[in-house]
Amino acid sequence: MTGHIGFILKGYPRLSETFIAQEIASLEARGFQISIYSLRAPTDIQTHPVHDAIKAPVSYLPEYLHDEPARVIKAWRKVRILPGYLAARACFARDGARDVTRNRARRFGQAMVLAAEVPPEVTHFHAHFLHTPASVARYAALITGREWSFSAHAKDIWTIPNWEIEEKLPEALFGATCTRAGADHLNGLGTPKAGPVDLMYHGIDLARFNPSTELEVGDGALRIISVGRGVPKKGYEHLLEAFAALPPELNWSFEHIGGGPLLDGLKEQSNTLGLASRTTWRGSQPQGEVIDLLGRGDIFVLASTNQPDGDRDGIPNVLAEAMAMGCAVVATDAGAISELITHEQTGLLVPSSDPAEMANAITRLAQDKPLRQHLAHNGQRSVRAGFDSRNWADRLAALFAKRIPSAAPPNAAPPSATPVEETSR
Repeated sequence: MTGHIGFILKGYPRLSETFIAQEIASLEARGFQISIYSLRAPTDIQTHPVHDAIKAPVSYLPEYLHDEPARVIKAWRKVRILPGYLAARACFARDGARDVTRNRARRFGQAMVLAAEVPPEVTHFHAHFLHTPASVARYAALITGREWSFSAHAKDIWTIPNWEIEEKLPEALFGATCTRAGADHLNGLGTPKAGPVDLMYHGIDLARFNPSTELEVGDGALRIISVGRGVPKKGYEHLLEAFAALPPELNWSFEHIGGGPLLDGLKEQSNTLGLASRTTWRGSQPQGEVIDLLGRGDIFVLASTNQPDGDRDGIPNVLAEAMAMGCAVVATDAGAISELITHEQTGLLVPSSDPAEMANAITRLAQDKPLRQHLAHNGQRSVRAGFDSRNWADRLAALFAKRIPSAAPPNAAPPSATPVEETSR
């Protein structure tokens, strides 16, 4: 029997992290045995269909140590006699001297509980996100003598200090990330044991994001849509300013899906700008509702920004999903979005935090129906050629089979001989 891979996640399930659920489901479909360890309980009421397809058992570590003191003390008593405990404690002490926070202490406590409770069939830890989940995986791996690896994304790459990345990378067996910019940055800071961090785009499920009819651009009111959390890096305050700058004769409506802490403030801003009659805020919705919205849109917009603390988008999956569904897209050049969208060919890119340029791009597409259709068709072809999740799932499964032979299914495919550069944009 092959070993399980213990996936360490910040939270599960989460509507905003469909890409992680998609990865787990794809690995299970290819024969990998997975157990999920979540650092916090779910907060979303709804889930996506992909969550229903996942068979992995889920264990929740104590989100706050003071809520489960008996569990934490029991774990400490069990792991303190293990050969790797002193090394893990020393590692935690070094980290804690530079990061004197309750969060750091919490991660070590969670790692002790994980190390004490993980069954022997879980032979490897894999963390999604290089910040807190990777810290838990790293400490637990030291305690138990297991190897660990990671998938890095966006905020975790750009907001944690370089010293932490430089120390984590050489201790990880391998790592993967979903943008070329992220891979280049990480590989400039260090190298995992098995070699440089691999580029692994998420891709999207093209069977799910597949328009049922030929692409058409609707008449009447221009249907502008967006999907994204109400958080600073999504730049929705700039998008609303762009809407306020649209020509008064333009007939348009805006519909948004997504939750987030800034949502109430965005609604107030919309009202203040006189946009309330044109805007619809639907809050968090399951994937079926997202697909329905993408199928009804004329233009998909995303006004992402790079934040002062380094937080930024990678390649937002919803941009690829919109392109696959036949929307013309307007986005900013923030994060790694230019790895997905080629300006004037598969969409329009504008500078971030520039409402005037965003308004100009939206107006241009609103007034040029052939251009909208051209970008929509090109964008759909580009996504279907380079961002098919099945192809990237095959590559990821081959990477896991090569790096974690103890967890590889008997029928695991050998690593692809095709370089990543040949299938990425």
